[in-house]
Amino acid sequence: MKNQSQFTPVKSHGAEDAILDRIRASAQQSRNATNGLLVGVGDDAAIFRATHGCDEIVTCDWFLEGTHFLRDKHPADSIGWKCLARAASDVAAMGGVPRCFLLSLALPSTHLGPWLDDFLRGLRRASQRFKCVLAGGDTTWGEKVLVSVTVLGEVRPGRALLRSNAQPGEIIFVSGRLGEAELGLCLLRLQKRKVSRGDPLLAKHLYPEPRLALGRWLAENRLASAMMDLSDGVSTDLPRLCEASRVGAAIDSAKIPAVRLPERGRTSSENALALALHGGDDYELLFTVPRSKANRIPRSFHGIPLSKIGEITKRRTLLLIDQSGRKMLLPNRGWDPFRQET
Repeated sequence: MKNQSQFTPVKSHGAEDAILDRIRASAQQSRNATNGLLVGVGDDAAIFRATHGCDEIVTCDWFLEGTHFLRDKHPADSIGWKCLARAASDVAAMGGVPRCFLLSLALPSTHLGPWLDDFLRGLRRASQRFKCVLAGGDTTWGEKVLVSVTVLGEVRPGRALLRSNAQPGEIIFVSGRLGEAELGLCLLRLQKRKVSRGDPLLAKHLYPEPRLALGRWLAENRLASAMMDLSDGVSTDLPRLCEASRVGAAIDSAKIPAVRLPERGRTSSENALALALHGGDDYELLFTVPRSKANRIPRSFHGIPLSKIGEITKRRTLLLIDQSGRKMLLPNRGWDPFRQET
């Protein structure tokens, strides 16, 4: 009888290695030969081959329990989806294409079972949807769920859309309907039963769609002069664009594409315009267009409404014009994690 080898293949048996195996298995299902990822999850670092002649875009985004999502309210798959969608939206805002991403994940021991499986399922769906594959990252233990995503993207040379190029007289546009995500959060907080993932009123908040195709179309056709995504609300994000461009703005409240409020969950403090101006998490695009090109912007793009809401001004103030024509300063009441509530 021949001697049998006493040696077996070396395998990792640590708890972290088991988690990495699950992440790796999930990532492999979304790999694509055209994404430029030569070496991905499983080595000390990833190797990425950029498209020849393209400029690279790099962005990162935190997604933290208690700050950006609630453990007892948000489904795990929506957290997986949204953590990538948020970062991919920054690439959309520059007119670029996301290629791959890094995931850093801190988890408590209670979230290593079904919760992690659901999280990875949502992350995989987002990865496939946005054609952005997992390249690597890091894992550790934490008392709360902490997620950090870094996305690498690309844009053709000279086509990246910045916040700093808006000029006086240009028209301000927004995509989509604003305030839907904030309304979804309000309704989510009111729900006492398990969240229905198919609820259309919660979809914008739980599963946002970064406007990648729109951003790329605006950049490729040189239609927009400046652009950013609406992550913190118009009243917070528009001042950022104006500050970067050293301009002001005047927007018409009657032209804001505000969320339609449902009867259920409505309270006396909720107001469609307030949600549209100050609500965060919409991940729509805010962009400026020279007047000479404004007629080339359609009323909708792939079913997404595009609305003129105002214009860029030389005077560095931010004005809101009400339905009676009265002008007032636009209050900054959007999302600010450092704001001290009074």
